[in-house]
Amino acid sequence: MDFTLPELGEQIEGGDVLRVLVKAGDTLVKEQPVLELETDKATIEVPSSVAGTVTAIKVKAGDKVKVGQAIFSYDESAGAKAGQGTAAAAKAVAPKKAEETEDMQPDVQVADQSTKPDKSGVKDPTVGPQAAAGGHTDVGRPDRGTNVVDITRGARAVAEAASPDTPPAPAAPSVRRTARELGVDVIDVKGTGPNGRISIEDVKEHVKRLVTSGVGRGGAASIALPDFTRWGAVERQPMRAVRRKTAEHLSAAWATIPHVTQCDLADITALEAIRKQYSKQVEAAGGSLTVTSIALKVVAAALKVFPQFNASIDLAADEIIVKKFVNIGVAVDTDRGLLVPVVKNADQKNIVQLSVELAQLSEKARTRKIALEEMQGGCFSISNLGGIGGTYFTPIVNAPEVAILGISRAKMEPIYNKESGQFVPRFMLPLSLSYDHRVIDGADGIRFLRWVVEALEQPFLLALNG
Repeated sequence: MDFTLPELGEQIEGGDVLRVLVKAGDTLVKEQPVLELETDKATIEVPSSVAGTVTAIKVKAGDKVKVGQAIFSYDESAGAKAGQGTAAAAKAVAPKKAEETEDMQPDVQVADQSTKPDKSGVKDPTVGPQAAAGGHTDVGRPDRGTNVVDITRGARAVAEAASPDTPPAPAAPSVRRTARELGVDVIDVKGTGPNGRISIEDVKEHVKRLVTSGVGRGGAASIALPDFTRWGAVERQPMRAVRRKTAEHLSAAWATIPHVTQCDLADITALEAIRKQYSKQVEAAGGSLTVTSIALKVVAAALKVFPQFNASIDLAADEIIVKKFVNIGVAVDTDRGLLVPVVKNADQKNIVQLSVELAQLSEKARTRKIALEEMQGGCFSISNLGGIGGTYFTPIVNAPEVAILGISRAKMEPIYNKESGQFVPRFMLPLSLSYDHRVIDGADGIRFLRWVVEALEQPFLLALNG
């Protein structure tokens, strides 16, 4: 009999095999880990649901496997005997908690796990070892040549109205959601499953065909690659699950969300003095008092004042979903890519608590111990590149959120003082706010950003208003 890859969670269709934990001849007990699998967001040890003796292994490290695919063959005649292990033995082989792989980079072995200090020497836990290599996937925007399709639904709506008896497309809600995110109508997708059932892979293949045929936003087609070996040696590296998911997610976001980015400078001279004054106290509690952790508190308060930034758009229902909770994702750079752990109920925590939780989540992300649920449910995202450098950048909105705040490196600048008529040195922090223009108008965008700037410049305002 064959053991097949079981369901791993919502919208998880498979992954890349990192290690096969059993071999032919091994005796299995139920719940014994048999496969280490990298999915879009986590490294998971897949437990066995059967007992018996392994007779043949059908996958190897590096293979891409899907739910339902045979992993190994086994003889269940030894299952009854193997299943009689003691409780202690069962506990010893209990599956580990889902572990997070990093958010957006190729998979390499974990190198230096230390964080990078900012100018004042305080480590920001969100800046990791691969940051200098361009780990943030929201720094640049995907090549327009590879954009997915953005199709107008008006004609489809007319066609459906004219044919009310047309049966709905055979697709699960998760498949329909993926189709909406990629900008295609699920009815146009040809299903390859039983009775024409449509899978997420069918949707992706449909999008690829449209893109390569030149159909889509602006009629842009993907660029055909030349034979690079004509000019020298090359190395082809397979895209890992995290990188593939990043490419798909950001391409969909760029193609479907009309982005606007507004920038401003915050004078954090006074805030920097306060941060240094209380940094030891936060360190004693187990965290790092960084600009990122302070920004968490500021943004959490701002989302209460500007609820349209704490929303998602449902075009299918012609509705805007306004959330009554405040969960903020923070981009964490790791050796494997950019991950976005989510700080839940950020509005209900003080800066010390936020600093400690952010440090813990960042460490778990880098050591692949973060659970999937710790990266879900975000309302707004923050991406801090200040530990690396730069002035401004254009972060891409992390759909289905509608806004993201980018933070760059603060530096001392001469600022004109009207009262003295002189230029004085001030510590200035560049901020970049990207938002979904379908939900947020430009005037509201700059009001939100100015509120954040003033809260950073005058910390007392945060206690007064937040």
